[in-house]
Amino acid sequence: MKSVSRYLIGKYLRFDKSQPFITVSAVLAFLGVMIGLMVLMVAMAIMNGFDKEFQRKLFTMNYPITIMGVPNVNQNDLELLQKNFPNLKFSPYIFSQVMLKKGQKFEGGIIFGVNFEDEKLVNSVIAEALGDNKSLNEFDILAGRGIREGMFLDKGDKVTVVFTQGEPGGLTLIPKTKRFTYQEEFTSGLINYDKAYMFTPISSLAKVLNYNEGVYDGIHIYSKEPMKDIKSLQSVLPENLRAVGWWQQNGNFFSALELEKRALFIVLMLIILVASLNIMSSLLMTVMNRRQEIALLLCLGAKPNEIKKSFFGLGMVIGCSGVVFGILLGAVILFALSSFDIVSLPADVYGSSKLPLDLSLTDFGLIVAGALIIVALSSWYPAKKATEVDILNTLRNE
Repeated sequence: MKSVSRYLIGKYLRFDKSQPFITVSAVLAFLGVMIGLMVLMVAMAIMNGFDKEFQRKLFTMNYPITIMGVPNVNQNDLELLQKNFPNLKFSPYIFSQVMLKKGQKFEGGIIFGVNFEDEKLVNSVIAEALGDNKSLNEFDILAGRGIREGMFLDKGDKVTVVFTQGEPGGLTLIPKTKRFTYQEEFTSGLINYDKAYMFTPISSLAKVLNYNEGVYDGIHIYSKEPMKDIKSLQSVLPENLRAVGWWQQNGNFFSALELEKRALFIVLMLIILVASLNIMSSLLMTVMNRRQEIALLLCLGAKPNEIKKSFFGLGMVIGCSGVVFGILLGAVILFALSSFDIVSLPADVYGSSKLPLDLSLTDFGLIVAGALIIVALSSWYPAKKATEVDILNTLRNE
């Protein structure tokens, strides 16, 4: 049985001068599956790469876990957490929405008051901006690159910060203002944060906002396993405090990314589906042109199952060859994109000029499995039709 199937597969794979279009159709099917699978691999690697890159940056700038309280968090709460979770890193903060003014230019933003020695432990962007030995003096600010460029700030420039909190002024409340000194910049790679976030010593902001010592708006926490630790944290927190994970603050964003990724997978899988139609048409043409041979083989004792396996195997050889070469071509392209600066991205938007790539094993498995299923289904129907040849009419008329 195996020898008959192998013989027929080898025979029908050879170029037939009398029917060249059948071979051309098979070659196009092979190329279509190969290119479709290659494109799908590269596209999913890019989508995953951007997904992981955004997760990494949001993990840093939104902090793994944030403790927020009503009305505030105090020093006792911080000490309770430090005692119960010595493996985690904590950075208390206070913050306010503000307007920056320099000359005739205004920019909106958020200013955080932090202890920079603690903040460096939970925020790698701040640690990189300040280094090991740098710190800020009272009423100095560390601002995002977007703010520096938008306000045309140079080191040592004075900038007026207008706070949303008011103070009595005659018969009305007037916004609080304070002059800060710009000292350093940070770059997170996310333009929305670089154009809005500023940091200053917690003592400076506490003086402006009239916060008592040991009173905070919240606590930023660094955890390697935030989804696990957030449950433990919540179990020991008082009723007025709540733990919020970075993924909860950006749930809609990542849901949109996941939906886009699925839609892209389905659309690109249709390329392989279209290519597999060439396999079906090639096999059907082969069946139509080989009806006499098929009928003769069935008369000589060949079983219908052998004929079906022969044509199914022929389609799988064409399709699987496309899958294998598509994987190899995709691997070569991914290696080239990751090793050489073929595609350059604007670093001020993405934080890196290098194209992020990450093809997970799960996605790779789904791509290959999906391609094989499509190829198998495209091969099955022509193989079935090959066994339905009318032996008597075919031999009598052809």
